[in-house]
Amino acid sequence: GNDSGSHPVVEQVQVNGPGFILFRISATYLGPHVMDILKTKSMPKPRLPLGRRVCLVDFSSPNIAKEMHVGHLRSTILGESICRVLEFAGVDKVHRVNHVGDWGTQFGMLIQYLKDEYPDFAQGMPNITDLTAFYKNAKQRFDDSAVFKKQSQTNVVKLQSGDEECHQIWNILCDVSRKEFQKVYDRLDVTNNEYGESFYNSRIPPVIEEFEKAGLLRIEQGGAKCVFVDGCNVPLMLQKSDGGFGYDSTDMAALKYRIEELGANWIVVVTDFSQADHFKMCNAAAKKIGWAKEGQHTLTHIGFGTVQGEDGKRFKTRSGDTVRLVDLLDEAVGRMEASLKERVAENRANITMEQVPETAAALGYGAVKYFDLRRNPTTNYVFSYDRMLDTKGNTAVYLLYTHARLESIIAKAKAEYNVDVDELLSNSSDNDDDALLLSLVHPSERNLATSLQMFTDSMQATLDDLFPYHVCDYLYGTSIAASDFVTQCKVLGSPEMKSRLLLCRATTIAMRQCFDLLAIRHVTRI
Repeated sequence: GNDSGSHPVVEQVQVNGPGFILFRISATYLGPHVMDILKTKSMPKPRLPLGRRVCLVDFSSPNIAKEMHVGHLRSTILGESICRVLEFAGVDKVHRVNHVGDWGTQFGMLIQYLKDEYPDFAQGMPNITDLTAFYKNAKQRFDDSAVFKKQSQTNVVKLQSGDEECHQIWNILCDVSRKEFQKVYDRLDVTNNEYGESFYNSRIPPVIEEFEKAGLLRIEQGGAKCVFVDGCNVPLMLQKSDGGFGYDSTDMAALKYRIEELGANWIVVVTDFSQADHFKMCNAAAKKIGWAKEGQHTLTHIGFGTVQGEDGKRFKTRSGDTVRLVDLLDEAVGRMEASLKERVAENRANITMEQVPETAAALGYGAVKYFDLRRNPTTNYVFSYDRMLDTKGNTAVYLLYTHARLESIIAKAKAEYNVDVDELLSNSSDNDDDALLLSLVHPSERNLATSLQMFTDSMQATLDDLFPYHVCDYLYGTSIAASDFVTQCKVLGSPEMKSRLLLCRATTIAMRQCFDLLAIRHVTRI
């Protein structure tokens, strides 16, 4: 090994086999960085790419009168995490947009079904909690009855032309759905603002006119108004031949509104991968017409893969139905609750029976989120309760246990040794001799300090592609280093106790910051 003498960062350089050079980072460099975390009780912020100050994240976006299912899971938790990463990075504003499917021809049959089944809907809110059944029954009647089908088609025209009764029923359906969506968002700690497809209805005609004036509109056979973009064989259809508007019309109106009225200069849309071409075309058209300017606006689409069952096909229930998101969350929390109750009964837990439900919710929801967020979102993955709730390996349960273990060491130091790490810190700010407090001698101490040091790099990587798995990688790496440290180094009652408690505290600050970025609730006792 070659001693590098007085280098400020590197303590030792070694050539290790062919093509590998190992740098050992010096403790005198690492120490002050750990102390910074402790003094500010926070992690260092990343440097932001310039010009991306007002961000808009379009995520979750379920459909009215349909329940949220496993397909909405990825968009919802990826989007929430991306918003939190951008907010942490310090952008001026993050618009959290829920682009709800609240318009379209399906409303004709839903309105008719509600009229038939709940004739006195005007007197009070119909008690519809099972949206899936409501939708299925309406669809069944639509397929079976020619009269119902005709009435439904008339309702579509009435709704679009502002008929009062149809509009009232449409509002009822939207409200019922909103309440059901909100239950899921509350459970997952997700915040967003609804801008449904209907919000853009009045904004579509001016968009068509603008493309027409710019000479970018082609009228195809049958009278459809289309925009062609380079590299795509299929055009965007801004108006169908029957005069109606579809996804293309709505999404172009949304882009114009977001850029010109909300002033967004970084727009991120999180949907499944099958919509990648559609957004590529929309984004290209926005550049072509001059809304999105080179060097000023960034338009990003994140297309995620499918959640699969053990058979490699889309994750379904035994009867072949789509898995409702609430059922999936109930199952994860229920399994966690059973295992915690068992631990409490066997006296192997740090919590009481009363604390089980809250702890199980944190672990269960955290497990579902982390199992998804820890991988590249563009890939498919096989859903497995057993793997996601495992206490070992790269799971939220393992990470939350590691965090609770560190908190338990800190609590014991206070209770049994009268050493309060947070008091040590507030007293140390009066004198500048911080280096005396923290000593990084043992390899596992140094390894943990090095791991903590890598936070900014992981944040920078996350801002490059907006994939939260970088945060998960950092969190898992830090947890392994922390487990190794408390196994190899005696903290309580050792001569180095104060210094080692500081390292425990810095690690909990880093871990909690990551949990917050991933929207995972942390617990101090399990």
